[in-house]
Amino acid sequence: MAHTHNGSDRRKARVRRAVKSRANGRPRLSVFRSDKNIYAQIIDDASGRTLAAASTIDKEIKESVKNGATAEAAAAIGKLIAERGVKAGVGEVVFDRGAYIYHGRVKALADAAREGGLSF
Repeated sequence: MAHTHNGSDRRKARVRRAVKSRANGRPRLSVFRSDKNIYAQIIDDASGRTLAAASTIDKEIKESVKNGATAEAAAAIGKLIAERGVKAGVGEVVFDRGAYIYHGRVKALADAAREGGLSF
């Protein structure tokens, strides 16, 4: 991402750079928030592989969550990503909020992931 003129792209790159410098080999919990859904992935940057993923478009979540754009939905995804992360053998992650402020849905997801057993 050499020539980014878009503010959110620059912010995302800046956050990601800071996250990677603090990672110490830990995978990163990346969050993507769209208008209608929220997505989370645990990514091992060393190998470039996604170790676990969860989103409000997953079949098992879609039934229980009426609207994917709420803090409750984000909390459900936080719990699910923590569960899948622990199952994949990941206990410690670094939280990558992307270009989003740590507030609202992003914070709800992070808090639920901590409750679910991920430490960051």
